[in-house]
Amino acid sequence: MTACLSLRRSLPTVVLSCLFFSGCKTSSPAITPAPTVTASVAASAPPTSLRFVDVTDTAGLVYRWVAPEHRPLNILQTIGYGCAFLDYDNDGNMDILLVGPKLALYKGDGKGRFTDVTHAAGLDTLQGDFRGCTVGDYDNDGYDDIYVSAYQGGVLLHNERGVRFTNVTKAAGIAAQPWGTSCAFVDIDGDGKMDLYIGNYLAFGPKTMPRLCPVSGVLTACGPRYYTSEHGALYRNLGNGRFSDITTTWGAQKTSGKVLGVASADYDGSGRQSLILANDEVPGDLLKNAGHAYTNIGANSGTAYDVSGNAHGGMGVDWGDYDNDGKIDVVLTTYQHEPKCIYHNDGTDLFAERSGTLGIPSSTLENVAFGVKWLDADNDGWLDLMIANGHVQDNAKAVDPTTDYRQPTQLFYNDQGQSFQDASAALIASAARSIVGRGLAIGDYDNDGKIDALVVDGEGKPLLLHNETPSSGHWLELTLAGTRSNRDGQGALVTIEAGKLTQTRQCTTNGSYLSASDRRLHVGLGAAPSAETIRVRWPSGRIDTFRNVAADRSFTLREGATAPSPPSHRSAQEEYP
Repeated sequence: MTACLSLRRSLPTVVLSCLFFSGCKTSSPAITPAPTVTASVAASAPPTSLRFVDVTDTAGLVYRWVAPEHRPLNILQTIGYGCAFLDYDNDGNMDILLVGPKLALYKGDGKGRFTDVTHAAGLDTLQGDFRGCTVGDYDNDGYDDIYVSAYQGGVLLHNERGVRFTNVTKAAGIAAQPWGTSCAFVDIDGDGKMDLYIGNYLAFGPKTMPRLCPVSGVLTACGPRYYTSEHGALYRNLGNGRFSDITTTWGAQKTSGKVLGVASADYDGSGRQSLILANDEVPGDLLKNAGHAYTNIGANSGTAYDVSGNAHGGMGVDWGDYDNDGKIDVVLTTYQHEPKCIYHNDGTDLFAERSGTLGIPSSTLENVAFGVKWLDADNDGWLDLMIANGHVQDNAKAVDPTTDYRQPTQLFYNDQGQSFQDASAALIASAARSIVGRGLAIGDYDNDGKIDALVVDGEGKPLLLHNETPSSGHWLELTLAGTRSNRDGQGALVTIEAGKLTQTRQCTTNGSYLSASDRRLHVGLGAAPSAETIRVRWPSGRIDTFRNVAADRSFTLREGATAPSPPSHRSAQEEYP
């Protein structure tokens, strides 16, 4: 979604200057995509063995997102929906949540099949204009809870021992949001309890005008510049099922607003969780956690704008150390004709936008990009990149004959942190079909040691992308179990030394767009048959070291333990300090 949305989508780049800058001044220069620079190390071709197959139908996912019949659609109707991988019943198998006007929950058997348990879980009675979700065990009882964001609403769902969910929103003290978008469970103060950040988008009510805007004689969705910003809300977990709104006391209201993407990380090694916000055609925000409040360093850090100094139409966002230098970097997806930004963490709160020098293909410029995740598709120890694409104007072709509403999902291969190459040919047959791409989540749903993906088609059925790459490297799947820290260990930084590689990964479910991913850490080890050292820095500040961990297995790393243990499918009876 973009400022001047209804205008810029149909105009050639040379006359877009007024459309990319605040105030739409006609004297402003046109946006310039990030320059493409040859990587300093010669890039090799992406492995031809990469392979993702759409198995939605055979897996048993029977769901479809349907847009309103009246066309063209307005900005509210094109924002899309999210999805999640989670293990709601603690059986060690990934389940799937699909967010839409009706929620749908599918129980996984760990072998690739899913069964609809929406009714049994009590989710079929919930009503609302639901949009996104976040997953986290906010009461440390051993079961994944869910917050579902919504337009003029939102629900906090407490997991009742893996049997059903109860709507506890009112009892928890969480207010209805004006236009909830991406959200995140995150322990902001290190007290072992998961707090909640909810992004908000625009002020848009039943009487808000305009609803549609004319472009070259065609009525289409208006862009965000026509509407007032809404701002996110921050809730502190007080324990005993209660939350308190601390947005103002923590300075979380000092943002640009128009939030579409949210992701948390301890990017500075402080032991505290900061938040990055992908905002729509206003400067991006990086809320640095000072321990008692947030300071917005978006502009000073270099993450608020693209390489040309322009505010971008930020949609999705995700943290990941793509070059294995020990510092967490960030990727941010944007609107058509805008560079999809990769911000390299240079340290000392400074980031450099490197999508051009990393060779991100020009093919991304033509797409409107939403969901995004770092993932190691072939277990070689380097984080690849997947992006869900789809335009926001359902009549995009009428506005601009060169533009398509439905767009294909893209995959980019990471050549040892030096460059990214288009590996979208790895999306086989229907996996490559053009969709109205929105939410995207990742997780190893069949426990075969290869990371899979789930993508939302805003006007169709989901894409469940099974990773069938035949020549993958060794791997580990690590479940964190906090004792002093929050039970899931969300926010922990994990350093893995295996062979010649040292990787830094973080435990989190948030990031992407309106979606939540598998909380297990999936680590590719390449040719290494084991990890010589795994070091976990827990949110509590404790550091645990595990040595000589055999590859191609799943383990639980428990805070305070000296050795990994087999996966434990926790129950509510397990004691949590």
